[in-house]
Amino acid sequence: MSSSSSSPSPAGAARPTRPTRGDFGAWRTATTRWADDDVYGHMNNAAYFELIDTAVNAHLAEATGTDIRELPAVGLVAEVTCRYFAEMGYPRPVEIGLAVERLGRSSVTYRIGLFQGGDGRPEQPANAEGRFVHVYVDNGVDPRTGPRPTVPLPDAVRRAVEGLPLLAADDQAG
Repeated sequence: MSSSSSSPSPAGAARPTRPTRGDFGAWRTATTRWADDDVYGHMNNAAYFELIDTAVNAHLAEATGTDIRELPAVGLVAEVTCRYFAEMGYPRPVEIGLAVERLGRSSVTYRIGLFQGGDGRPEQPANAEGRFVHVYVDNGVDPRTGPRPTVPLPDAVRRAVEGLPLLAADDQAG
């Protein structure tokens, strides 16, 4: 497990460090598509968010061995952000790694590293980094009848998340 630290920005304020490949685990590769690129010749920001969401949920489905939509509690996205460091785009694949920033009673904060190209060494800097928060709610309550109550993470999800590397929250400040 590794953790990056903050470095001063030109204005003197702490600035988050660019995470590296060594900060992440649970790797998967995604194929980029022609439609992922925008008129500026690089991957559109909406494509990054699709990759982030897919990486988290695919990991949970694979690690739990179940259809996560059928669990007694499901994770709803409460927050998602992305920091961009270097352009990515079609036609090269994107390698995506996961880490956990915080594992709570009813929520998980993930960090997602997105990498394209490079040498695959642990020191390789990320092209982008996502932050994704799942809050677990009762899957037995119909959302059309009112808000679903927050509930503890299912044990299977907790086990799947506990196996991921821990990446400190202070790397996201700034």
